[in-house]
Amino acid sequence: MRTPISTDKAPLPRGPYSPAMIAHGPTVYVSSQGPIDPATNQMVTGSFEAQAERVFENISALLEAAGASWGDVVKVSVFLADFGNFAAMNEVYLRYVREPYPARTTLQAPVGQSAISVDCIAVLPDSA
Repeated sequence: MRTPISTDKAPLPRGPYSPAMIAHGPTVYVSSQGPIDPATNQMVTGSFEAQAERVFENISALLEAAGASWGDVVKVSVFLADFGNFAAMNEVYLRYVREPYPARTTLQAPVGQSAISVDCIAVLPDSA
């Protein structure tokens, strides 16, 4: 069984994908999120921190819509346009995650016009 997840608190997809998906019952797969403001559907510009905060807020909204939270996240993938933003990303990241931290991969990769893109996998609380 697969259930697509979307919310007006996160941006609409810009291609043929679901923003998040519950699969095999208890697992939520959140598609890579960029710094798109769901209110305007426009990319947040400005500082790296502002872009990173928007990305993590978009993921938070999708997790909430699926019945999960950052405490249920087991895997995170972070893509940075410039690995020089690694420390700044960690500062923002730590506002959302707590120990035990999810497994994480962080790579430098082209992420379109943004500075950061993040996806994650969560296990719904009732199924843990």
